[in-house]
This record gives sequence, structure tokens and C-alpha cells, in this order.
Amino acid sequence: QVQLVESGGGLVQAGGSLRLSCAASGRAFSSTYAMGWFRQAPGKEREFVATIIWSGGSTYYADSVKGRFTISGDNAKNTVYLLMNSLKVEDTAVYYCAADRRPYGMKLRTYDYDYWGQGTQVTVSS
Repeated sequence: QVQLVESGGGLVQAGGSLRLSCAASGRAFSSTYAMGWFRQAPGKEREFVATIIWSGGSTYYADSVKGRFTISGDNAKNTVYLLMNSLKVEDTAVYYCAADRRPYGMKLRTYDYDYWGQGTQVTVSS
């Protein structure tokens, strides 16, 4: 099993920045292949934001956040981060961290992940 705990959400004005953290634990974490961030706004489906593949460090981003968000990871701390700059009102959502051990694919979809955190709220005001 892998346990994921997100933190760092909050209220910020448009144009501001936030950094989300996702701390991972559990016996299965050492075999994690990728970790990602998704978000879900009220009344909408959960959508892909960014992912990082531990082996090689490849990263992928949704077009809506490319150039503004940066995903990074610290293996020593079992933590993945999402730095969000130039935040927009439309970035308001609950942000979820996810992890998966299957060693293939770019991990861009919710069903690519087996483990999920509880989410952290990000609210961007105008």
C-alpha cells in the first residue's frame, strides 16, 4: 500500500503562487513508478494536471497549466511538489495527489493511478 497526504492548499489572489506538497509513505512506495497531480472543480470531472516519472524524471503537463505549474519530486523525502505560479480563478479546485506502480505509460488519466490522497483545496480569488 501507498499512503498519500497533500498539503499547501489555501486561498490566494489571482496572479499569486502556491506550492502543494504530497508526502508518500507505505511499504510499496519504493516501487512507485510515477506520481501525479489532478484537480476537480465543483460540478466537473477530475482532470489531469501534471505527472512525474521517477525513473528518468520525465514530466508531463496539461495544456491549461503548461508554463505556469512545475511538478518536482524529492526521493529522499518521498515527496512530490506542485509549484503553481500565475494562478487564475479557473485553477480553483480540490487538488489530488496520485501514485502508481505500474512501470509503463505517461500516466495522464485517473485510471492510470492506483493510489490517491484525500485532496487539498485551492481557491483563487479575483
